[in-house]
Amino acid sequence: MAVNTTPEAPLPVGEVSRLIGGWIDRLGAVWVEGQITQLSRRPGAGVVFLTLRDPSYDISVGVTCYRQVFDAVADVVSEGARVVVLAKPEWYAPRGQLSLRAAEIRPVGVGELLARLEQLKKTLGREGLFAPERKKPLPFLPQLVGLVCGRASAAERDVLENARHRWPAVRFEVRSVAVQGVHAVPQVVQAVKELDALDDVDVIIVARGGGSVEDLLPFSDEQLIRTVAQCRTPVVSAIGHEPDNPLLDHVADLRASTPTDAAKKVVPDVGEEYERVRLLRDRARRCVAALVDREERGLAHALARPSIQDPHRMIDVRGDQVADLLDRARRCLRHQLDRADSELSHTHARVVALSPAATLKRGYAVLQKADGHAVRDPGEVTGGEALRARVSEGEFSVRVDT
Repeated sequence: MAVNTTPEAPLPVGEVSRLIGGWIDRLGAVWVEGQITQLSRRPGAGVVFLTLRDPSYDISVGVTCYRQVFDAVADVVSEGARVVVLAKPEWYAPRGQLSLRAAEIRPVGVGELLARLEQLKKTLGREGLFAPERKKPLPFLPQLVGLVCGRASAAERDVLENARHRWPAVRFEVRSVAVQGVHAVPQVVQAVKELDALDDVDVIIVARGGGSVEDLLPFSDEQLIRTVAQCRTPVVSAIGHEPDNPLLDHVADLRASTPTDAAKKVVPDVGEEYERVRLLRDRARRCVAALVDREERGLAHALARPSIQDPHRMIDVRGDQVADLLDRARRCLRHQLDRADSELSHTHARVVALSPAATLKRGYAVLQKADGHAVRDPGEVTGGEALRARVSEGEFSVRVDT
């Protein structure tokens, strides 16, 4: 419940501490999971002091327990071990300090860790963090490689030596971090974020040597997995050996079986690339030579054709043909004109022979009445009727004599 206070009526520190202790007492016993970072077992002391830390966050709490409680797990629990503790929160009023009084301590076994990792893997997989379409391709030749690894570790040496042996000009931006223990997760997360923020870094390698499941546990932490999933820079996971499979392998853009393998996959081999260039150059030279040779043969074949050897020959042949056709056309046209002229002459002669004018020239005359009608029958005229007589050289009037 809230406490009403004012500047004029404040609560004494002791009262505040007492109230906090009362609230904490009502919490009751709880099961707490964490990693032991400090362990104090003084000879002859009946109480053991522990510090329990959350590996994913920078939060710790002190734990006390009777020696007989700790002795039950002393053979399997040490600093760095993950445990589950049944404890009751306690408030030490004189110092204003919170601690846990442990009634039972249970080590977290490998089977339990693997089960929890499998459950976390399914959860993150359903969110799509492991989807293949999210993975970014690695650059062919990175100019600057970010490396997250333990300080002066074998993993760092393997990556640097192998990468520089393959491509001497490659540069590295190294972040030395804790790769196991309670500080591993926040340090690795911070290092990855720093390298991802650098525009010059082309790819990030997170490397660590082999170890037990507990040692590699930081690289399956949910906070680290989500950080890597949000990176804009391609990330390569090189954790442990071939059988090791932390969750970082699934979210990374590329998984390397070992740190050495990571160097081989990230940096090309200068000798291999030189040999590839040489082979491609030789192949290109052969292709160009074959193309030129083929074109030369085609050109020689074209030059050997009669039309190229004697280009006027075709013109001469066609000229003779044109002359023959022209002469033939002239003969045909002349024959057609002669025949047409002959037919025209005959037709003209027939027309002239059948013409009325020719008849009149032979002494005949045409009698016409006043209306121009030609007289064909004597019964068509009467005595004394005036007619016109038309002859070849003109016409004159006549009168019918009865």
